[in-house]
Amino acid sequence: MTRSFLATILCSIFGLIGMVGVSLAGPIGRYDCAIVATSRYPVGDRSEHDVVSFQYTCNGVDGVFKNAVITAISVVELNNEEGAFLASFSLHRSPHGFAAEQLLEGIGDIVVEGDNAVGIEAYGKTSFKFASGTLECLTEKTVKFTAKPTGFGQFRLEFTD
Repeated sequence: MTRSFLATILCSIFGLIGMVGVSLAGPIGRYDCAIVATSRYPVGDRSEHDVVSFQYTCNGVDGVFKNAVITAISVVELNNEEGAFLASFSLHRSPHGFAAEQLLEGIGDIVVEGDNAVGIEAYGKTSFKFASGTLECLTEKTVKFTAKPTGFGQFRLEFTD
């Protein structure tokens, strides 16, 4: 009886450790990015109400994205300097993996220094619709993202659980 009791206790402890490990939030990876093209379309109903689309590319610097690259396009509705993402789609390619990511929700603000827009600060949730190879751990995973400007037309993109 002592052996079965100890086995039950040990299994319970390992089960609790496993559950705690799964629920802890943590970094997944980080990219350094550059905007390669933008288009701005006035909506026409009032001043400073625009739809902006931009394409960007990124290089993975750590985490599961180390040595990976992104090709992406995002569309944002801007009201003055505040934005709401309408859509975003990214393809992540690593030497031995691939993933397709789609925005679920996000907001952002244009960062202004003096009279110049220097970048976008954004955050939200995104979902990996497909992943394979070294990026397979992202399959059907919903994660948080943050983007912070690092210079004119450049930003750091981080993904966390």
